[in-house]
Amino acid sequence: MSLHPRVVYKRRETITALPLYYSGDLLKKYSKEKDFKKYYGELRGATLFLYEDDTQDTYTEKLDLEQLKSMELDSPNQRKAATIFNLTLHTDDVQLKLDNPDTAEEWKGYILTVIKKEIPNKMQLLPGQLLQLKEFLAQEKRRNPPAPLPPLPPRPSFLASPSASPSASPSPAPPKVHPDVPACFFNVNRQEAERMLEANPEYGSMILRPSTLANNYALTLRQLMPSGPVMKNYRVTSINTGFIIELDTAVTVSSLNDVLKYFIEKTEYRLHPYMLSQPYDTSIDASPAPKCISITSPTPKMVPKAQVAPMLRSKTKDELLPPPTKPEESEYVVPDAPDDHQLKLGQFDGELREVLKLRREIIYSAADEEEATTYENQSNKKSHSSAAQWATKTAE
Repeated sequence: MSLHPRVVYKRRETITALPLYYSGDLLKKYSKEKDFKKYYGELRGATLFLYEDDTQDTYTEKLDLEQLKSMELDSPNQRKAATIFNLTLHTDDVQLKLDNPDTAEEWKGYILTVIKKEIPNKMQLLPGQLLQLKEFLAQEKRRNPPAPLPPLPPRPSFLASPSASPSASPSPAPPKVHPDVPACFFNVNRQEAERMLEANPEYGSMILRPSTLANNYALTLRQLMPSGPVMKNYRVTSINTGFIIELDTAVTVSSLNDVLKYFIEKTEYRLHPYMLSQPYDTSIDASPAPKCISITSPTPKMVPKAQVAPMLRSKTKDELLPPPTKPEESEYVVPDAPDDHQLKLGQFDGELREVLKLRREIIYSAADEEEATTYENQSNKKSHSSAAQWATKTAE
């Protein structure tokens, strides 16, 4: 004899003592199992209870989704195929299989909303389904309010000190001291970061801040959605080789700048790091005139002379040659010579004069003799001619 569904629901509520958010048929198997097994599942609070069918009042097993580390979709682009979710828990990996893609989308939305305490983005749900999801989220927050944040751990010395009051504008960590910390890092908590992004959206949409866990970070961003701006917070865990962005599928990067780069690229460059406005000057002041203006030509620059090693000259030659004397005008310059050379030159000049004189006398004597001979020959020719003429006339 089967029980009435209302009676079954009351018994399950008494056993679990948790509110029911969503239920339906599904297939489940652990990573070590080969085949899926059919169950009737109920999402009560943050726990998934599995029953053999919808008439069973006592659950067969349950999955504590508070231990959920990631939830991945096995076939995201195949609408006609069955949808498989890979749930990574602390104890084991579980696979949930849904034959209907619309039902799979609802299971995904409810599980992630209950775990993250916020409605995930890009959900393909109808407006009525989204409204119902918001009501269950408010109910879950009232039932299980978030734990108060513990005080911030002591920060390293290279990070900026916390602001004196929430209204005061915090100063970013100086990048010159520690270049690995981006300029959008502020030593504020979650509420202060959200307040900064809401008050000054023109400064940017991402703030890197310290996490509540020691030596870790958190990223607060303000994202514009069709329904309006939404605040989101992500945890960034520090490891020896870099940083891990705690998403449904964890992402490992090498630096905090790569963390920002990852979010910028994934949001198609719609997010920008939060940067405080820098003041700019708005007037130009004239420079004062100089006190003294020189109207004289500037002193020419003295070109330094190259240093050259002194030349080594023969002292004997300098001693033999006396300093030259300045020649007088209209006179030939006769090179200076030693006294014995001048003496020899004088003797040579006298001998030359005698030779030239003797040569001249010989030339003149020869010329006179030639002239006398020529005159005598001409006289003889005239005499012979006159005698011939006289003989001719006598013969006639």
